Amino acid sequence: MTPRDDIGKTEIRKDALQDTIEVTATAVGAVTTIVTGAVRDIARTVGGFATDVFEIREAARRAAADADPGGESSGHPSGG
Repeated sequence: MTPRDDIGKTEIRKDALQDTIEVTATAVGAVTTIVTGAVRDIARTVGGFATDVFEIREAARRAAADADPGGESSGHPSGG
């Protein structure tokens, strides 16, 4: 084996390692983007659900108050 052969093999190994690192970084970036989007979508969905629940609760409280002309409540904190 000549020194030139050794440099060629070293260069091939370096290129293979470099390609592996680049592909790994790209894959990690893609997965991170997917996970970030999923977390964002989950947060948006849960937030929308919570808003709907609050609106339903408030509407039920108003409906109960409208149905009770004397203005008396059951003493329950949710207004029910």
